[in-house]
Amino acid sequence: MANISRRRFVELSAKGAALASIPIIFNANPLMAFAPGLEGEGKLDAYMKHFGVDKDLMQKIMSIALEKGGDYCDLYFQHSIGNYVALEDDAVNRAYSNIDFGVGIRVLKGDQVGYSFTEEITPEAMKLAAKTASNIANSAPTAKVVDLRMEVTPNYYPIKTLWEDVTIDQKIPLLLKINETMKATDKRVIKSSVSFSDDNSYMMVATSEGTIACDYQPMTRVGGSCSAEENGRRERNGFNLCGRQGIEFLTEANLARIGTESVRRTVALFEAIKPEAGEMPVVMAAGSSGILLHEAIGHPMEADFNRKDASIFSTKIGKPVAESIVSIVDDGTNPNIRGSLNVDDEGHQTEKTYMVRDGILESYLHDRISATHYGLKPTGNGRRQSFRFAPIPRMRNTYMLPGPHTKDEIIKSVKKGIYVEQFTNGEVAIGAGDFTFFVKSGSLIEDGKITKPIKDINLIGNGPDVLTKVTMVADDFKMAEGGWTCGKGGQGVPVSMGLPSIKISSITVGGINS
Repeated sequence: MANISRRRFVELSAKGAALASIPIIFNANPLMAFAPGLEGEGKLDAYMKHFGVDKDLMQKIMSIALEKGGDYCDLYFQHSIGNYVALEDDAVNRAYSNIDFGVGIRVLKGDQVGYSFTEEITPEAMKLAAKTASNIANSAPTAKVVDLRMEVTPNYYPIKTLWEDVTIDQKIPLLLKINETMKATDKRVIKSSVSFSDDNSYMMVATSEGTIACDYQPMTRVGGSCSAEENGRRERNGFNLCGRQGIEFLTEANLARIGTESVRRTVALFEAIKPEAGEMPVVMAAGSSGILLHEAIGHPMEADFNRKDASIFSTKIGKPVAESIVSIVDDGTNPNIRGSLNVDDEGHQTEKTYMVRDGILESYLHDRISATHYGLKPTGNGRRQSFRFAPIPRMRNTYMLPGPHTKDEIIKSVKKGIYVEQFTNGEVAIGAGDFTFFVKSGSLIEDGKITKPIKDINLIGNGPDVLTKVTMVADDFKMAEGGWTCGKGGQGVPVSMGLPSIKISSITVGGINS
């Protein structure tokens, strides 16, 4: 079986490559892995040929990695292709492509991790990386590598057209259409920009316990932003759509929506004011305001923080942490959503994991190490940025389930407060759960009615405390539509979040005189 170095691979891939559309040239046609009806061993054979390995070689590499007494080993192969093109002021001004290719080798000894990677998938390079990872242990070998068997995985992100088959000539008209929509929507728009990215990742993970799983993970993000001017004052905002989708996702309606929503969010800021500072009720809008849930509550429920007693939730399993109307899940199974996964980066199938059910803390988010520590099964939350990193517990799609109220009921219950629609930057102290979030846009609530738009304020609070102050939950659940990347431990992974409209009885609002 032929092997290929990363350098040679890049050289081959660059030949004849169109800008922002690089073809895959490899040991086998990668599209074989997605031919109709190709599953099981046929699919596995296609992936192994794609990476230039076979079962015997992988088992041999894992045996070398365990020769110093490691308990467990896995191999994570990855080939990713990313394309980006951007338009500004009616002209395409940026375009590039990235290719990444390699394998990461992890050895576990108890909860200690030995990790090494190589950008060249050759027997020699992998043996050297395996020996490096094996140094976490220093005893006689005990673990044995089990014969590999293919894991059958679901498909939560079916697409019609692979991004490798989409050229830049097909993308530019879509950017122009969004740009034209922004310019035509409001005469106050003076500057516009549109960007388009698509990413594809082929992954294969093999474990010393005998499992092997493969996945093709598509992703796209298309967004617009604009600047508008009125009476010498300028404002800027934008909107994007993102998901594990193919080009068929970019319908006429979605393209128009990116343009019009970018403009709506921008010109609304001309009327926006800063509210007075202080403690007050806050109503979180359905959808992307779930970022507060992700940051202030989701991270403290990742199991590594709790295993190390670094989270405020580390002693609260089985205890009430919210009102009974509150249920929070982390879900890898939502069709075509940005954070969804058919299989996590440790080879475990993902699931819908209840973190909080009816107000009771039910589960943390586990990778293999934390699940072993707690004597549980992994929840499919072992994730990594790329083959260069070892997996750690990470969120996927984190959201609160719908409740018994309506949005109108919630708004009417507030005499004086704010309605939050769009967040930008934020900071969270994971251990204590303290947070500060910047609100880009929202509205005042006065006497049970949404009134003046607001902007540029901070919400300051504590995640676990805020969770106990969720007193109303609406039935209008919505997932975020945009692209979010979650950072932790120097790694970024794609995630999403969601929320129905909820009422938090009191949060500190940093506005005027704050």
